[in-house]
Amino acid sequence: MGKDFEATAARLRDAYSGAVIAPLRDVLEPNDTDGAYAVQAINTRYWQAAGRRIVGRKVGLTAKAVQQQLGVDQPDFGVLFEDMQVADGGVIPSRRLIQPKAEAEVALILGSDLAGPDITRADIEAAVAEVAAAIEIVDSRIADWKISFADTVADNGSSAMFALSKTRKPLAELDLWTCGMALEVNGALVSLGAGCACLGHPLNAAAWLAQTLAARGEPLRAGDIILTGALGPMAPIQPGDSVRATIGGLGSVSFAYGKAGA
Repeated sequence: MGKDFEATAARLRDAYSGAVIAPLRDVLEPNDTDGAYAVQAINTRYWQAAGRRIVGRKVGLTAKAVQQQLGVDQPDFGVLFEDMQVADGGVIPSRRLIQPKAEAEVALILGSDLAGPDITRADIEAAVAEVAAAIEIVDSRIADWKISFADTVADNGSSAMFALSKTRKPLAELDLWTCGMALEVNGALVSLGAGCACLGHPLNAAAWLAQTLAARGEPLRAGDIILTGALGPMAPIQPGDSVRATIGGLGSVSFAYGKAGA
């Protein structure tokens, strides 16, 4: 099966060119957690060897409705590489994305390491140096987003790019439970949400991530970025779109999705 995982990882890497692939049912059962993370890890090591630098992790599937849709009872995670970040107000070339969707999130930037077996929410609070509004641009190498839990995990959590707000705030100044979220595309409101929609609280998502990674021997480190998960439904985007997210207490973050062919 290991050889199948290597070939599956290569299939996913090749699909970044835009030639999407069928769901990975020939290798991964829909809820094959261990196999899916094994494929993700193969590609993570491949990309690190190619010179890409890890700057954090993203948490996905934090909404109960999405978990139910995929038949799971837990979130998932993917790796954030430095070259996945677009500046606040920047432009993403259309060729970088295949079938993208945008979602607004709370981003945590760590000031200290999170290692050890029993990481609590209080540990997360103590470790967070600053908080930013974020837009995650998710994408899928699987045709038409026909994904299972295993598909999205193997595909690095269906990740693509992310933007963080220039404005950063200390955690103590924020209410991340009741904070509202508004996501706009070309000035039109496309998604509404709140902090409590993210696994009950964005810090809960961060604690799950820290515990999960520590158990895998891959603890979060000072300076790491954590995208804690969507605060509301994701919205598809098209070349030429301008996207802005505003989160209560954190302000706004935006990017433009380059015109077709750009």
